[in-house]
Amino acid sequence: MEIFLIRVLQFMLAISILVLLHEGGHFFFAKLFGVRVEKFYLFFDPWFHLFEFKPKKSDTTYGVGWLPLGGYCKISGMIDESFDTEQMKRPPQPWEFRTKPAWQRLLIMVGGVLVNFLLALFIYAMILFHWGDTYIPVRNMTNGMAFNADAKALGFRDGDILIGTEKGEFKDFNADLYRDLAEARRVDIVRGGKAMSISLPGDLNMLDMLQKQPQFVRPLIPARVDSVLQGSVAATMGMRPGDMVVGINGKEVGSWNAFVDEIDRMKDVLAVAKTPADSMKVRRATIVTERGGVRDTSAVVLSPELVLGFTVKTASSLYQPVTIEYGFWESLPAGVVYGVDVLKGYVSDMKYVFSADGAKSLGGFGTIGSLFPPIWDWYLFWKMTAFLSIILAFMNILPIPALDGGHVLFLLYEMITGRKPSENFMIRAEYVGFGILILLMVVANLNDILRWLGYM
Repeated sequence: MEIFLIRVLQFMLAISILVLLHEGGHFFFAKLFGVRVEKFYLFFDPWFHLFEFKPKKSDTTYGVGWLPLGGYCKISGMIDESFDTEQMKRPPQPWEFRTKPAWQRLLIMVGGVLVNFLLALFIYAMILFHWGDTYIPVRNMTNGMAFNADAKALGFRDGDILIGTEKGEFKDFNADLYRDLAEARRVDIVRGGKAMSISLPGDLNMLDMLQKQPQFVRPLIPARVDSVLQGSVAATMGMRPGDMVVGINGKEVGSWNAFVDEIDRMKDVLAVAKTPADSMKVRRATIVTERGGVRDTSAVVLSPELVLGFTVKTASSLYQPVTIEYGFWESLPAGVVYGVDVLKGYVSDMKYVFSADGAKSLGGFGTIGSLFPPIWDWYLFWKMTAFLSIILAFMNILPIPALDGGHVLFLLYEMITGRKPSENFMIRAEYVGFGILILLMVVANLNDILRWLGYM
């Protein structure tokens, strides 16, 4: 429950910051061009609100709604998600959105997206200034990588050290590495101390690479025992730190990755066991360990979760990380480069959304909330907030009616053709766009529920 609350608080704080500043972008340009803003709300307020006030001599009512699905800035003379059509029946007024030049209306509409994008770049810059950029270079992972069957069919072998592709050298092990491998025609590696290259098709499915179990590529972790949990099966069989786990159920395992893969296969069998006897049969295992060149075989009964009770070192503890420090002025261009790279990667991955697997991978508030760390970590919080700001900026500029991008599309049409879409058309488009957004939200959050229930 504590972990859940910490994630909820981080999620709510991040969304509140992003929504306030996004709507503040619309608010700023509206005020700049003399357009009246009737309401400025954090969160939506159907039927009632949590808080509301209107300063003296102000045209704007400020408030907090109860439905945390976003926020809104109600601008006079504009057809938006409030669907207030009564105001459009009255004669146009000089303070209304609809009476302003198209270029001013365009800036008002892109204001929120602009603020979100600039905010993301600023956060990334300040992260680099305060914490620097710490990572483990992929070429320094001297144990190499563990590959799944698909990768081995392309020519990879466990233990290969990845260097880079024709696009350039890999930096650290993250989504960019997968993205580069998916699009690469050539990957450079070191195998057995010798540099060589492997040809790739250039159109691998990155989503498939990530979702398959085991994944396409992972850092290879030696199956060397780092610690043993007291009272565990591993402790009972006499396992000690420094021991190597080299076999399970008659199968040789050359790494921690291979050991985990075997345990996962056992879990699949256990999941379909129909009787306690069937379950017990799966839980009975033979573990082979090696100490000082001498092997020892132990017959054990694993826990119901198939846990043996020992840990190994992680990649972050096996290798020495590199940290690049940035001064304040250095951090600003570096933050821009970082943010633009994140946006490029996100846009590149959007093509997977339109596949069947991509639709299943959509996530709602539960998925987004789970991306925050289980403990309050300001570095991870700000990094996640910047990423969400990039997503919010990109999603809002999509040419879908009811989003900022839909309004921008119609304004560009007006500026190019000199013809303004009719108010009836704009109202119908707003309803269609709002329906699309509701449908996407339902699908994304339904996916979360199905994952939670174990159906996905």
